[in-house]
Formats: sequence, structure tokens, C-alpha cells
Amino acid sequence: MNGPADPSDEGYEQQRPGGPARIPGPRGAADDLDPRHAPGPPPEPPADPGPLPEPPAATGRPAATGRPAAGPPQPPRTHAVLKSLLGAWALAACSAEETEAVEDHLTECAQCAEEALRLRDAVGLLHPEDNLDLKPLLRSRVLEDCLGKRPARIPVPAWANPYDTETARLDALLRDFGDSEWQTPVRLKWFEEEQRRMRRTTVAGVIGHLLTVDGLIATALGLDDPLGPEAPAGATDRTEHYWSSAERPITRRIREPWREQGHTLVRTVSFAGRGVRDLSVDYGAFALPLGDAFLERAFECWVHAWDIAEAVDYPYDPPSGPHLHRMIDLAARLLPSALAHRRRSGLAAPARGLVAAGAPGRTLHLEIEGAGGGSWDIALDSPAAKPSAEHTVAQIAMDGAEFCQLAAGHISPEEAAVGQHGDREAIRDVLYAAASLSRL
Repeated sequence: MNGPADPSDEGYEQQRPGGPARIPGPRGAADDLDPRHAPGPPPEPPADPGPLPEPPAATGRPAATGRPAAGPPQPPRTHAVLKSLLGAWALAACSAEETEAVEDHLTECAQCAEEALRLRDAVGLLHPEDNLDLKPLLRSRVLEDCLGKRPARIPVPAWANPYDTETARLDALLRDFGDSEWQTPVRLKWFEEEQRRMRRTTVAGVIGHLLTVDGLIATALGLDDPLGPEAPAGATDRTEHYWSSAERPITRRIREPWREQGHTLVRTVSFAGRGVRDLSVDYGAFALPLGDAFLERAFECWVHAWDIAEAVDYPYDPPSGPHLHRMIDLAARLLPSALAHRRRSGLAAPARGLVAAGAPGRTLHLEIEGAGGGSWDIALDSPAAKPSAEHTVAQIAMDGAEFCQLAAGHISPEEAAVGQHGDREAIRDVLYAAASLSRL
């Protein structure tokens, strides 16, 4: 099919408003009959416009206007010149023409190609790519600097800082989620008795779970329970009650009440002062002092943020070293009670030597490596016994993140990478006790 005529072709004139197109040609009789071509007085001669431009070459296309004429073609660059440009090319400092010339040359010269790879690797070492995510400690550093210049009139208690930080980090992850991401499937994993358990929900369902369990702290502080006055007492029962009674599907609207409740909890304990730390939070099967409950909620917030980030394929860093150390310390302090509970249930070996409360007894030495690490002595035969280095019968060494994954029920005791020495039975019992700290 023919396209529109080219304006440079002879015999073509663009259609103008007010009259049809005209095909110029030799004047003839038809032109004499057209009143538009009737002879008239001769026109005034135009002023001299100066020398006329050279006519464009007949290329079949309209001549370009407003552009400088292309200069003569540049001679090809020599091997020596192109080799001298490799450093600038590696730094992305070449012009477009130089970059094209260098890259064309690299396809033909193996020696320069090898040198270019070495230079590019060296540039990568000099200028590492920065992660676009905010550093985990950035918020703490900014707040610390601000408070150093102008102390807060009512500061957040130190024991509530990990919870405040972890909820803020999770909220930052959720901020840009679209509706589809809020419905991304998430697998919640925990360890119960001798088996790993799993429950499927969505990102919105996870935030609903955090909202309901955080409500236990709210009721302990005398605040409104997000599930109402008839809500179950246990953490697991509360979650099941919420999931079964909430509108389906749970949507992104759950984010606002969750964050508002978190802000209210931190604000309440900040105004209440030191005495409120000794309050007890009832989890149904056990109870924790308020300070430990805030730390436990910070740990679960981080673990479930990790679950969400894994579901949406997004990196998520562990807590800062000081906060992670406090979380590990809480788990280590809970191990003797968890071990005694498993022993009463027949899931752990019986105690070998009961001692009076406060007396030294058999001990396992736990060494946690990496950020947030440290060492703890765990009483084996009774929670009331006093750990003693002289009575140590076994030692365990683990990475901090690995230990947290075990305590969260994300990995089983058999899967954990553990350095161990001493009484195998005691080591096994402590590892299973650590996994039993997890729950839905």
C-alpha cells in the first residue's frame, strides 16, 4: 500500500486551508482561464535577501533544519588510544562515542577485554553498591542524637525500646504494600511437643495475629482489649478467635489499629514510670513480667516480619546487637522453666540430682556467637537451682540468628547448626526446650 507523498517530491504541495492542492506545471490555457492567474501589474522587485542557501541533496526526505552540519567522519581510534580509555570506561566517565568505541574494541581485542574486566572488578571494590534500605540502627542513632541535644520530657523506658523499634521497622516494611501484597500467603511455623507445626495465613492475617496477642499487654495495663471483653485469655485461642470472627478476607485496614495500639502501649508505659514494669501479663499457659512481655512481643514482631519479608521476597535484617542480646537473654532465662515443663510432660529425661533452691546444680554452658551474642549458664535439674561453672556437664555454641530461629520454631533441633561438647542427653533436652519456647 502506498503511503503519503513526500513533500520533497516534485509536483506535491501540502493541502492548505481555503483551497485545494495545486500541482504546479507549465502554464497553459487552463491557467489563463483561471481568474486567480489573470495578469496584473508587475510586482515590486523584492529586497535583496542575500545569498541563497545551497539546495539540499536529493535524498527523498525533507532537508533538516536547525542542526549543524555533520563534520567530516572521525578516523578510527588506534589500539593505544582505546586502551588508554579503559580506566575511564570502567569508571563510567567516557562520553557516549568513546564508550561505544571502547566496547566495540573489547569484542575484538582479548587483551583489552581481560584488562577491562580487571578494572571493572577493581572499581567495584572501590565503590561498593549501597543497599537502598535504611540501616537498622539509623532510627536509633537519629533519636539518640536528637535526645542528646534535647532530652525527651517523658522518655521511653529502655525495656520498651526493642518493641518500639521492631514495630516501627515492620510498619516501614508494610507502608508501601499494595492490596495484592497484603493477601500474599504466609506460613507461620512453630514447634510443639516433638513436631513442627505450620499454619497458612496472609500478610494481613499475620498483622491481625500480632494485634490480638499485643492486646494481652493492653489488658494488663488497663486499656481496651481489641477483641472486646469476651475475648479468650490464651494467646493461641485469641488468634484463632480473631481469624474465625474477622471479616474475610482481612485487608490492609488492619495496619492502622495495630500501629495505633502499639503507639498507645509505648505511650502508656512511658507516662506510667518505673513501677509499671512489675505488672504481670497473663498468656494463659504462663505469665511474664511486663518488661519481659514487651521484650517477648518485640521478638515475635521481628520473627513475623521475617516471615512476611520471606513471603514477598524482600530482605529483612535482624535487630540491632543490643536489642538482639536482650531477646536472646530472655530466651536463655526461660530455658530452665521450659525444660522443667517438658520433664513434667515426660518429654525430657528426669532430673539426675535435685538440689535445694539456690544451691548449685548441674549446668549447661550456652555460648551465642555473632551480633547480640554472649554466654549463659543454664540450670538443668531445677529452675530454682543456681547455675555453677564447677558443675558444668555440657556446652553448646550457636550463632545468634540460628538460636533465634530455633527459639521461634522455624528450624528443628536436628536442623540447628550446633557446636556441642559433653553430656549428649542434656544437650538434646536443652535444644528441644529452646524450640518449645515457640508457639503460634
